[in-house]
Amino acid sequence: MNLAYKDDWNMAMERYRQWWNREYFGRCAMWVTAPHDNPPPGTPPPVPDDPVQKWTDLEYLFAACEYSLSRTFLGGEAVPEWQYGYPGRENIGAFLGCPVTLMPTTGWLDPILEDEHLEVRHLRIMEDNRWWRFVLDAHRMAVEKARGKAIPVTGAFGGSGDSLAWLRGTERLLIDCVEQPDRVRDADEYLMDIWIEVFNRFHDILRPARDGSAGWFPLWAPGKFYAIQNDFSFNLGPDMFREIFLPSIRRQTEFLDYSIYHVDGVDAFRHIDALLELPRLNALQILPGAGKPSPLHYMPLLKKVQAAGKNLHIMIPPGEVREALGNLSARGLFIWTSTATETEARELLKNAEKWSRDMG
Repeated sequence: MNLAYKDDWNMAMERYRQWWNREYFGRCAMWVTAPHDNPPPGTPPPVPDDPVQKWTDLEYLFAACEYSLSRTFLGGEAVPEWQYGYPGRENIGAFLGCPVTLMPTTGWLDPILEDEHLEVRHLRIMEDNRWWRFVLDAHRMAVEKARGKAIPVTGAFGGSGDSLAWLRGTERLLIDCVEQPDRVRDADEYLMDIWIEVFNRFHDILRPARDGSAGWFPLWAPGKFYAIQNDFSFNLGPDMFREIFLPSIRRQTEFLDYSIYHVDGVDAFRHIDALLELPRLNALQILPGAGKPSPLHYMPLLKKVQAAGKNLHIMIPPGEVREALGNLSARGLFIWTSTATETEARELLKNAEKWSRDMG
């Protein structure tokens, strides 16, 4: 099915299938966005003054999403994502009872597990939880609003380590990792049970409006897909990461049909060797982080990921695409970028076909 905001979606889906299978289709995979050269008339919906209303008024949130989509060129494998923002009220911590504070551009959660000994197995998602009901309603509404126009996505709702950090607090959890690592591992594995439950609920709601699945991360897959992350891990050494958190990450990869690991920040690069050992992990995104050099600065690491037989995802400016394709195999490579104009984006896609090389 082609979509109102992506008239070549059928072809893009086929290229995605090839990318996940590490098949070469004439260039690397690319997500290239730009402002439309000839956008439709209209003005953006007014932003509510109250931050709580801004992040909970679904009519406003979806109107803002549609306004953005209607003015954005989605080139290559860019997905027309139908989403409602991720300020924190859509994650497992909120669903399990963490108080949520919403601000104009972000939000945060206050931890609720304050006992000396870490224990989470009494926690359950209650159907009357405000944020759980809100996100279920948002997904149901997205099915109707996005149908025939865009792909409704699963939000960033947590995962290994991060869900526990929301519930416990980062500093307290760091102490726990030293003083009671077995309890932390058990808690993380229990929260992965909840993560799988939540994913299945969301996936079942969104299934009628999309083939496969898409989420907060810029990719699509023909089956159950999510971008795995553990941003808490940048605090940990490799041995502690392997001992405490890798078991639940492994389980996550075994549950999903397709997965990519979001390696966020150079301090998380120390865990890449462990991640490369996961047989069901399809891909890694190498993201150095704000204020750090381009991913291309870490070329030996990028080549290591490809040599291990994993797909590679990088975010670079358009001026670095030629250099990337001169040093990396286009097979299994995904470049996420944007240009100033639609004309430039189309030209970049054409050039990528000239610059791409299949190096196996």
